[in-house]
Amino acid sequence: MADETAAIPLLTPYKMGKFNLSHRVVLAPLTRSRSFGNVPQPHAILYYSQRTSRGGLLIAEATGVSNTAQGYPETPGIWTKEQVEAWKPIVDAVHAKGGIFFCQIWHVGRLSNRDFQPNGQAPISSTDKPFSPQLQSSAIDVAHLTPSRRLRTEEIPQIVDDFRLAAKNAIEAGFDGVEIHGAHGYLIDQFMKDQVNDRTD
Repeated sequence: MADETAAIPLLTPYKMGKFNLSHRVVLAPLTRSRSFGNVPQPHAILYYSQRTSRGGLLIAEATGVSNTAQGYPETPGIWTKEQVEAWKPIVDAVHAKGGIFFCQIWHVGRLSNRDFQPNGQAPISSTDKPFSPQLQSSAIDVAHLTPSRRLRTEEIPQIVDDFRLAAKNAIEAGFDGVEIHGAHGYLIDQFMKDQVNDRTD
């Protein structure tokens, strides 16, 4: 018979770099689509503080690195001063309850459409290859994605710099760390996947 007094590993402390987590339960980044004009709203203070525990880790919803990063409605950004200032009271609320808060930064790349892009331009990607239809979050409706434009080689350093600036802005907003979203078919993943990335440069 198992020792009933043994600690459940999920609820035991964990040292993650310089952070001492009081348990291993982490709030994963959850896209909320409630950041009107790509600016985090005051109601996010309550949302994140309700999910905070002393010594617990929270990862903010995916946060755009530039005005070309968006692929869903009303997702937050962290490329402008206004966005950075809007994040500050949210981060402060998490810290006031003893939580550790990371900002997840992302760029959706080709998983977007002209409606989300500046001046109605095509979304950018590692490729301009067509993609298979994608279901929306309803799992019923098909997403209306605009064919992407292949980034020119000389444009790529600007995208890297967008991520650098977003990480710097996240720290300025008070976040304890940054997580780079590099999966789920978004921009970084588009560069990493052979079936998507057909570049030779």
